[in-house]
Amino acid sequence: MSAGGAPAKPAAGPSRGKVPKAVFISWIALALMTTSSVASLRPAPTMAVYGLASVFLYIVPAIVFLLPTSLVSAELASGWKGGVYNWVATGISKPMGFLAVWCQFAMTIFYYPTLLGFVASTLAYVINPALASNGVWTALVIMVCYWSGVFISSRGTKGVAGLASGGLIIGTLIPGAILIFLGAVYLGQGNPSAAPMTAADLLPQWAGLASLVLIVNNFLSYSGMEMNAVHVSEMRNPGKEFPKAMFLAMGLVLLIFILPALAISWIVPADELSLTAGVMQAFDMVFATFGWQWLTPIIGIMLVAASLGGMLTWLAGPSKGLLLISRQEGYLPPFLQKMNKKGVQQNLLVTQGLVTTVIALGYALIPDVSSAYWIFSVITTQVYLIMYLLMFVAAVRLRRQHPDHPRGFRAPILIGLCGVGFTASLLALLVGFIPPSQFGGGNPIVYFLIVAGGALGLGLLVPFLFYRFRKPSWKQPSNASVEESETPNSPEVAS
Repeated sequence: MSAGGAPAKPAAGPSRGKVPKAVFISWIALALMTTSSVASLRPAPTMAVYGLASVFLYIVPAIVFLLPTSLVSAELASGWKGGVYNWVATGISKPMGFLAVWCQFAMTIFYYPTLLGFVASTLAYVINPALASNGVWTALVIMVCYWSGVFISSRGTKGVAGLASGGLIIGTLIPGAILIFLGAVYLGQGNPSAAPMTAADLLPQWAGLASLVLIVNNFLSYSGMEMNAVHVSEMRNPGKEFPKAMFLAMGLVLLIFILPALAISWIVPADELSLTAGVMQAFDMVFATFGWQWLTPIIGIMLVAASLGGMLTWLAGPSKGLLLISRQEGYLPPFLQKMNKKGVQQNLLVTQGLVTTVIALGYALIPDVSSAYWIFSVITTQVYLIMYLLMFVAAVRLRRQHPDHPRGFRAPILIGLCGVGFTASLLALLVGFIPPSQFGGGNPIVYFLIVAGGALGLGLLVPFLFYRFRKPSWKQPSNASVEESETPNSPEVAS
């Protein structure tokens, strides 16, 4: 009925007069969506350092983190709208909900320098490979790309999502398949593998806790599964189909992560591997073997295009969620809540950009670009893991306090899954404070202070100060509902 009481006119087109049918998403489609939001070539050089042991170091976090995160977030998403803020606010408290959504946002502050550091090193192979280890070059690329993204986002530009979606094919599947194929041909021609490939090398060599620190980065590689859980309500039979989708996605993600890492380890010796430029190193060396080095710049452009497209798509996502919650609850001062004429949280993006610029300068000040890349990766992981710790606690409390609340999907042995996921996340967070064995030449105390200052300061101290000094006047009238804050929060989509 229209406002005046007259019957509303039927929609034009072939569907005139017909009641639209419910549209369901298949479990295969959801598995592919999940794969595209998690899988990336970017972590491959990090794990290629371990050679065959990278298989073990990928599978372990998949079992203890990826699987619990997927199933637990599916139950939460099917019962409570509003994303992680509403899950944690309902299960624990509103202040903890603010902390959770803050960590989603704060994680991106360190994530974008990491992503754009990868872009800088990849671009270097297109322009001048010597620039890959130049901190000033890396810092300049980070600042130029990030502020360009802020400018584009502030204008409300639409249609960038397609570029990021195509990034799975352009910047991941095609380059990854080429790398694996030519790597296999390289070995098939009788060339020796740069990393040993015997059964004795399946497990990483134990040299104290520092030898396993790189596994922490894999937790971030698998993060973001809670984003795809929002599609549970769109499945015909979520109880059966969602677990199938998650197991298929987990298998695909493992293949995309493991096989390129192995291919790199076949071609590039570990002591020559740059954590930021390793993918391009591998492509350059294998193309040189076949006399195809002219393809290296093309692959580099594909990787850069996919990363930048993803950055543009996800740049404003977590900050938009934080903005909507803060306007409703008054968590941030009015200056940070201000939107421009196109409804974009411009002040929040600019403030985030200033911090990102300071972090980018770290690449210019730290002599070893790989060390800076690793430190920022760890801080990114630490901050994001705080959110996951809160999510697992909230899931247990919601199951116990609201056992009869309608859910489209009920995770099997949820308490056990949350226990495994919480323990794994906490251990990964603690291990992240230990310098990895690959960076044993640095001062461990300085490393600890940088990581602790970045993770605990940004992840806990800053939101505490915002919450402690908030004022009732900070609440802003808004037509946006909590459900609208359900925004993309997975950094790996942008990879």
